Amino acid sequence: MPTAPRRRNTAPPREDVLAAVMATVAERGLDGLTMAGLGREVGMSSGHLLYYFRTKDELLLQTLEWSENRLGAERRRLLSRPGTVRERLDAYIGLYLPAGHRDPHWTLWLEVWNRSRDADEDARARQAAIEGAWHRDLVALLAEGGSRGELRRVDAERYAARLRALLDGFSVHVAVGLPGTGRDQVLERVGEFVQETLAVAG
Repeated sequence: MPTAPRRRNTAPPREDVLAAVMATVAERGLDGLTMAGLGREVGMSSGHLLYYFRTKDELLLQTLEWSENRLGAERRRLLSRPGTVRERLDAYIGLYLPAGHRDPHWTLWLEVWNRSRDADEDARARQAAIEGAWHRDLVALLAEGGSRGELRRVDAERYAARLRALLDGFSVHVAVGLPGTGRDQVLERVGEFVQETLAVAG
């Protein structure tokens, strides 16, 4: 009598685990994300998850990096399409800001930021790499706008830091659902700031 094939205890692809984390955050928030619950979702024990990711902090950071890689691809697509620099800047801003209250990507960002107080140097460097990619793309866009005469010439590095600080502050308000700071309202206010500071005098 032939023996039944032995079942292999193979782990799901890493991307499936990270996608499950993001889906859980979207549906139930961070309070609903537990290692045991995630394990049931992907068919792994919490012990196996800790073997692969070591800590919940590492799991959250890897999920953020995975989500940022996807956003980075979308950002590159938006910034390389035809159109004026201002149109591409508006697209950048729209992608940067949360989709709305409890946006899962921004919920994850806020949690990683909160945990970064006790993070090691490697985790801090990885967070800085995420920030750096957004910053470099914005600097390049501002420099292009200035060289083409489509935007006012500014110190692109300094202006990008100021604009991203503004976007971060508004993004927190949108993500936590602060009254009076919905996504549409924030887009309007940021648009006014950009117009006031970057529009070329006619």
